[in-house]
Amino acid sequence: MFDAIVLAGGAARRLGGADKAAVTVGGRPLLDRVLDACRDARRTVVVGPPRPTRRPVRWVREDPPGGGPLAALAAGAGAAEVTAPLVAVLATDLPFLTPATPRALLAALPPDADGVLEQDADGRDQPLTAVYRTEPLRRALAGLPAVHGAPLRTLLPALTLHRRAGATTTFDCDTWAEIAAARVRIKEHGTVLDEWIAAVNAELDIDPDLDRTVLLDAARDVAHGVARPAAPLTTFLIGYAAAQHGIGPAEAARRVAALAARWAQEQELQDEGRPA
Repeated sequence: MFDAIVLAGGAARRLGGADKAAVTVGGRPLLDRVLDACRDARRTVVVGPPRPTRRPVRWVREDPPGGGPLAALAAGAGAAEVTAPLVAVLATDLPFLTPATPRALLAALPPDADGVLEQDADGRDQPLTAVYRTEPLRRALAGLPAVHGAPLRTLLPALTLHRRAGATTTFDCDTWAEIAAARVRIKEHGTVLDEWIAAVNAELDIDPDLDRTVLLDAARDVAHGVARPAAPLTTFLIGYAAAQHGIGPAEAARRVAALAARWAQEQELQDEGRPA
């Protein structure tokens, strides 16, 4: 059980003052991408000016606004909604976070540590891709002489932390060049399908337990055994049947694939002049 704090109130000076949280990567605002990664959280608090989001959140602000990430973290950790014993702390400019990120951090948290954070490929600590024990985090923040304007790294010596090295989700977007690189990266071969499925799931607010390979195989079998335009319509019918009758999409896809095989076999026998 954990809550989540997302920091989304930076000035984005290197983006010319643009609202970084609203910048899109893969058709989705950066903030929505990070909130989707928090889907397992019991509650999510976002520190920053309120904006439309696809998931319900609680908004808070540091006082006064603009005090930097440490002040924002203090405001988020102090929110009344943060009551779980563990809290995931994430920045809004991390487009490659997924729900697997908090899960992996939670699994890596030793029982004698106050938190676990990721390290990038260069060995640098990433305190905004981390899970902390809530009460030690609050005590550490309360023990600092100041939080407004103070660098985030001043918090780390007050906590006993475990590091996860070589993280692949710490790519952040501080500049337009990095935004462009992220947009290219999600469309590379081998990642675009996962990105597209995640985007559609978020847009439709669904999280199906889907064996993508089974569904693609069924679509392929239908395209080859029946007719190419039948493939997309069939995948729609598979989803419709799953919703209508409560059967799993994988089971529906298997039935359709078997039907397509029978259809194709019948046509082959017909073409050969043999009875089916």
